[in-house]
Amino acid sequence: MKKVLIIHAHPEKQSFCSALKDAAIAHFQHAGSEIKQSDLYNMGFNPVGGKNDFLELADPAFFKYQAEQTHAFQHDLFTPEVKAEMEKFVWCDTLVFTFPIWWFGLPAILKGWVDRVFAMGFAYGAGKGVYDNGAFKEKTAFCILTTGGPQIAYGPTGKNGDLDTILYPIHHGMLYFTGMQVKEPFVCFSPARITPDERKSELIKLEQYLQRVKEMKSLY
Repeated sequence: MKKVLIIHAHPEKQSFCSALKDAAIAHFQHAGSEIKQSDLYNMGFNPVGGKNDFLELADPAFFKYQAEQTHAFQHDLFTPEVKAEMEKFVWCDTLVFTFPIWWFGLPAILKGWVDRVFAMGFAYGAGKGVYDNGAFKEKTAFCILTTGGPQIAYGPTGKNGDLDTILYPIHHGMLYFTGMQVKEPFVCFSPARITPDERKSELIKLEQYLQRVKEMKSLY
């Protein structure tokens, strides 16, 4: 993992989710990796995809998002905000999402990053394949995340359901869909309800996870 891009989605710098992100950065720096990050809340990233993604439209009379994405990719018409994120993504060999699970999915700001950056023409479509034939099969991706509920809530009889099922739209529908090799996530369950010593233990577990994640068998 020589070039790592971290996309971080938490509004509080003092949160444990942000502490996990900082620990990951420290690990990669110590390992000699180059690192870029997009701290989406700190950047004020706009998650709403639409006409604002483009310098001009192919069809001003009837807006079709995917068609405009393809046209923009072919004619270099993405706005600087979108283009900058695309360039970071192309640069990296490893993509890391750091986020809390909110309402059984990504925070809206991170989902919006995917909507706008994994654009048709750029990440898939217009001659590019998907899944095993995806455009970015040389890249590795994984998630570092926190939950609100305890681990038991995500077990076989847990009220929240199986965590792998919750993460399927992210792992399979976003990362693997664009061809990336997806590793199992690092999950810290309910950090708001654990002790300071337990949080320290989670940071040690994260370091151990990062030391072996490259060698893990890919989920996809």
